Amino acid sequence: MLAKPANKYVPFHPFTKDYSKRTWPSKYIKHAPIWLSTDLRDGNQALIEPMSVEKKISLFEQLIKIGFKEIEVGFPSASQTDFNFVRKLIEDDYIPDDVTISVLTQSREDLIRRTIEAVAGAKTGIVHLYNACAPSFRKIVFNMSRDEVKKIAVNGTTLVKELFAQYPQTKWRYEYSIEVFSSTELDFALDVANTVIDIYQPTPEDKLILNLPATIESSTPNVYADQIEWMHTNLNNRESVIISVHPHNDRGTAIAAAELSMMAGADRVEGCLFGQGERTGNVDLLTLALNLYTQGVNPQLDFSDIDEVRRCVEHCTQMSTHPRHPYAGDLVFTAFSGSHQDAIKKGMAKQKSDEVWEVPYLPIDPADLGRSYDAVIRVNSQSGKGGVSYLLEREYGLMLPRRLQIEFSRSIQRITDRTGREVTAEEVYNVFQEDFLNQNDPWKLIRHRIDGDPNEIEEKHFKIEAELEFKNEKRLVKGEGNGAISAFIAALGIPARVMNYHEHSIGANTNTKAACYVELRIGASGTGFGVGIDRDIVTASFRAVLSAINRHYHSEND
Repeated sequence: MLAKPANKYVPFHPFTKDYSKRTWPSKYIKHAPIWLSTDLRDGNQALIEPMSVEKKISLFEQLIKIGFKEIEVGFPSASQTDFNFVRKLIEDDYIPDDVTISVLTQSREDLIRRTIEAVAGAKTGIVHLYNACAPSFRKIVFNMSRDEVKKIAVNGTTLVKELFAQYPQTKWRYEYSIEVFSSTELDFALDVANTVIDIYQPTPEDKLILNLPATIESSTPNVYADQIEWMHTNLNNRESVIISVHPHNDRGTAIAAAELSMMAGADRVEGCLFGQGERTGNVDLLTLALNLYTQGVNPQLDFSDIDEVRRCVEHCTQMSTHPRHPYAGDLVFTAFSGSHQDAIKKGMAKQKSDEVWEVPYLPIDPADLGRSYDAVIRVNSQSGKGGVSYLLEREYGLMLPRRLQIEFSRSIQRITDRTGREVTAEEVYNVFQEDFLNQNDPWKLIRHRIDGDPNEIEEKHFKIEAELEFKNEKRLVKGEGNGAISAFIAALGIPARVMNYHEHSIGANTNTKAACYVELRIGASGTGFGVGIDRDIVTASFRAVLSAINRHYHSEND
């Protein structure tokens, strides 16, 4: 790379002086744009292996299912394959009455005639004509003056209008693109646009679509928005014109450019699902639509089964989806970081279905996209107590107290640090069983009998008799206390104090079990937890006490 890139690259400035009349920064997007999917045209031409007819049909039907009402289906004058596909859609009745197909053509007489021939007979059809107007194209590609380039647009529009009249069975619509608008001088772009408008004579009932594409991203998104607003403000017959944008992603800012251009006056957005398209791709319509959704705006597109959409696009295009792709990637709703997991876990616990969505780190409810919560939190060496406890709660119904979360997460951390890999919920539970639930040595409960109300574990006087094993020898112990647990500890004859006690049910109806968590301090040592699970809550609490005592015994003797 050059030490002084300014010697080779110069910034793009569409205005001779700063544009100070902009109003778009203070505006908000309040409704969805008109959408046009160009997956079957721009998206298809960018593929290493273009789609077969069967795959095109499959993707066309998916686009309709999502809710697209305008779909660009090909470049019929460019190849017999595209021509035949357009005819198949029309003649085999694939196009719903409320869907309009669009086709692209360059501004050449033979290509225009072939294009209209391809669409003739459709209920409605958009002919999209374009010619490049940017200075680099005028100078390098065409060697033409401004007037010569404008004449191409004039001749093409005139012919399109004449040919439309020859096929009255189709309701025709016209779209004109100033190709490479993003790099074209604004005064020239306006001149060409207004000339086309004057020739076509659109009305509010039969609007002309004026496409102002960022064919090549030339600057930051705010500059593109300024260009769009300037055109929006200065166009002739604006009420009869739909301003369309077609942002490409050369600078990686196509979505921002589309959003800002909508704020600046654009009515319509062209793009592809997942940003397919030449070079770095078109604007990603899926992400753009769901960005609107997260702001409370109905995008008028349905991604309630986003995995099905992704599978269809991947199958048809043979292009994979990045696991971190916004909204649709395998890992976008997955947190490995401990602090993220803790915040998500707390947010999910408090979130109610009828309230405003407010879960940290999740800008959208995965369920709205047909995604489950199964992969929201996964555990690896970057994870903490929140992720570990979330997996136990989601898969096994165990709601660990906070300090137990901290204690147990250290066990998982040791495993992930040693192996360097992710651990599953099953593996986490197996470790939890080994650490807490299967602690039956040296003390093991065989049976017990209690005098008192078994539904009132504490706050009453209890007498207890329990049969235990201690180092494989049976012992019968007796004790009294003001609660079942205190009576049990007295019977054991161990200097233990209950520091904290938690309980909750697991399951429902006849399958309900009790989970008990006891934090004990034995003698002058530090505290430690024990966990017990049983259908009977008293038995579960006694198992938890023995779990804590046994864990203490092993830690003292290791």
